[in-house]
Amino acid sequence: MLLNDTAVIVTGAASGLGAATTARLAQQGARVFALDRSVSDAPAISGVTYLAADVTDPDQVRSAVDRAATEGPLRTVVNCAGIGPSARVLGKTGVHDLGLFTQVVQVNLIGTFNVMALAVEAIAQTPELEDGLRGVVVNTASISAFEGQIGQAAYASSKGGVVAMTLPAARDLAQHGIRVNTIAPGVIETPMMATVSDEYRTNLAAGVPFPKRLGRPDEFAQLVEFLVGHDYINGETIRMDGALRMSPR
Repeated sequence: MLLNDTAVIVTGAASGLGAATTARLAQQGARVFALDRSVSDAPAISGVTYLAADVTDPDQVRSAVDRAATEGPLRTVVNCAGIGPSARVLGKTGVHDLGLFTQVVQVNLIGTFNVMALAVEAIAQTPELEDGLRGVVVNTASISAFEGQIGQAAYASSKGGVVAMTLPAARDLAQHGIRVNTIAPGVIETPMMATVSDEYRTNLAAGVPFPKRLGRPDEFAQLVEFLVGHDYINGETIRMDGALRMSPR
């Protein structure tokens, strides 16, 4: 499926993976509607319209979807919004805060489902392309879905839910000509990594079998573009991690 002259929704678009994806898809001629809770500091990019929206708020998401569909056809949705606080199930200060666990699942899993569900409702109304194709959804999980580390009970649960949702969502949406795939990134050079020490970053990179470095946001965006364009990949979760398998800590 081509991106040129189609509408695309990207969440978590003001920074990190979402920002790189927004820029790359806009370069391919897509009209990108870039969603984030705050877009005031987002870089101006030709072909990109920034919309302030909370992925867990159905009304805000539906408004953004309606805007994109109006200027569409809306055919692509990329979910990058997510949070990753760390806490042990039982730590020095007591048990894991239930509110924090709920918040992580609400943003990472329920927010992803909310955007996907409301967007595919609009995509299903677009004209069919070759083989009955109408559109594609690319969600973001993490290798923590498979090897969650100490302190990642909430994060790993939320991302594991995204992985588990991929195949049934693809099966649900097959009748509408909509594909669903998920990317599970490893350790990526995002703004969050800029807050840690050089020594910590070096140790992270050393644990990657090959290439021995952190992943780059544009490599994630490149994979998104590939998945949009490859019409026979469906219901799949792809690890992008340099063969990294996470240790307990």
